[in-house]
Amino acid sequence: MTAVLLIACAGLITGAFLILGLSPLEFTDGLFGFLTRKNKSIRAQINEAAHRKKLSFFRREIAEVQEILAITGRSGRFSLICAVSLLFFVSGASLAILMENVFLVPVLAVGMMFIPFWYIRLTATHYKKNIAAELETALSIITTAYLRNEDILTAVQESLPYLNPPVRSVFAGFLTQVKLIDPDVDTALHAMKPKIDNDVFHEWCDAIAACQYDRSLKTTLTPIVSKLSDMRIVNAELEYLVFEPRKEFIIMAMLVIGNVPIMYFLNKSWYHTLMHTAVGQVILAICAAAIFISTAFVIRLTKPIEYRR
Repeated sequence: MTAVLLIACAGLITGAFLILGLSPLEFTDGLFGFLTRKNKSIRAQINEAAHRKKLSFFRREIAEVQEILAITGRSGRFSLICAVSLLFFVSGASLAILMENVFLVPVLAVGMMFIPFWYIRLTATHYKKNIAAELETALSIITTAYLRNEDILTAVQESLPYLNPPVRSVFAGFLTQVKLIDPDVDTALHAMKPKIDNDVFHEWCDAIAACQYDRSLKTTLTPIVSKLSDMRIVNAELEYLVFEPRKEFIIMAMLVIGNVPIMYFLNKSWYHTLMHTAVGQVILAICAAAIFISTAFVIRLTKPIEYRR
């Protein structure tokens, strides 16, 4: 009966969307825009400017996801991420309702809602690793060429065939700007700097710009590029150190979830107590909340180390 009511509710919602001519993406844009709307009062603006009041966890997650999508060039997918998040929210609530566990409804709904956001954070980690690896190669090649000919345009032009996307497009845009738009190299370097979110790259651009006025400063370029190699080594060691704790967390989470169906075959009386009594349902809700909260902390704490100036 519960499943029939859920199907009827889904049909009712679908019919409402069709009657109103509203697309899921438009609905999620409006909903998440309302939920993340900032307080317009003067006191709130002062507290935000003075960093006296931190953003809520939900708003902070959305802001970080928006920043990650902007960095990776996927800003247009934010509406899709919000729609998928809302779909997971409904799926989690529906699953808890089918289990006839009222205490589990908010836990599964809110916890599953954050799964798309956590996925974006994981993809951003891999993206930054790939960018750092490609930057290490690109900056090493360009720096070596620049130390030889002391002309950044010639160095970039010689090295461009050996570069890979997305770093290649950044340096290709630098050459295009200098050759076809504005011959000012210093302006082109400062325009190129924000195109890659990496502090070592920003420091390298500043050093190259300084070398345009004092060629003796070119000796600072090699130590800057070597920072990328140092960070790669440190992150490799960190990955090795956190691999075992992360594996143990995944195994423990699977054991907690897998104990529920296993209990059905081992002792049906315990299973009935866990699934159909108030105390058992509360324990299930607490376990689910612990898994979701632990997952959020694991994702936040196991991200790679980045160099900061």
